[in-house]
Amino acid sequence: MWLLLKYTLLYAAVLMLVAMGGMFSERSGVINIALEGIMVIGGLVGVVMINILNAAGTPIFLNILLCMIAAGAAGMLYSSLLAFSSINLKADQTIGGTALNLLATAVAMVIAKRINGNDSPKITYSANSNQLFNNSNFSFNIGPLTLNWFLVATILLLIAAWFVLYRSRFGMRLMACGEHPQAADSVGINVYKMRWAGVLISGVLGGLGGMAYIVPAVGDWNFEMGVAGMGFLALAVMIFGQWKPLNIAGAALFFAVFRAMANIFDSIPFLASLGWPKEIYNMMPFLASMVVLAFTSKKSRAPKAEGIPYDKGSR
Repeated sequence: MWLLLKYTLLYAAVLMLVAMGGMFSERSGVINIALEGIMVIGGLVGVVMINILNAAGTPIFLNILLCMIAAGAAGMLYSSLLAFSSINLKADQTIGGTALNLLATAVAMVIAKRINGNDSPKITYSANSNQLFNNSNFSFNIGPLTLNWFLVATILLLIAAWFVLYRSRFGMRLMACGEHPQAADSVGINVYKMRWAGVLISGVLGGLGGMAYIVPAVGDWNFEMGVAGMGFLALAVMIFGQWKPLNIAGAALFFAVFRAMANIFDSIPFLASLGWPKEIYNMMPFLASMVVLAFTSKKSRAPKAEGIPYDKGSR
């Protein structure tokens, strides 16, 4: 039971971070299909920073903080490619996001192989317990339950996202740009800047989510597999959560239960007795997303101007 809760909260934190990132982008009017690729880049930079700071003997807390900042900054930088293509060049947002997803995995593999000096795309960042830092440093215990610092950061960011979106001038302007950009422009709101801000925020949260997915659970990662579809699952969480922070939190917990089963199914007597292969459990969250969205998509209310390039002269 505790093991299931541990992995559920771990994956829920990842899905919440990335889905909230998608929410900010789409609330501004830009579809962010590139979340998968942003997660890959954020995770890559995060684990590379772990090794660099570990070799430099950086104190653990500072190591964790700097790695998180680096992952978020990398995600923001990578998301700027989507912002430039979709906002400034008015390119198709879905095609641009798909291209960035493909590019991210290729770039990560090239960099990983370069770092290793061979053809292996796997990077190890927690080689032994004698290191000043290893992935267990991201975890702490509350009684029998093991949690990680990404969950704490996610809860704080969830509260901040709700406040920014519904209680700040910035959030109101951001949502206005996603609902009716012409009306927003008519009252002096710079739609281009607000959309850039939405996409860059999504990059920060997506990059942090990529590191949150890769680092706490394992000590090495094969970048040939990207982030195994978690970015696309986060998009389903965002849609099921109706682009609202608190709803996204509930949706993330729902899908995280299915994702957690793939890690611990052999520890649950009932699931182990079924004799199903691990691949079945890996498919469950994606199957659940298809079923849920099939029944709820008719009631979904996406931002009205989502995916429509804004042209100042087309009012």
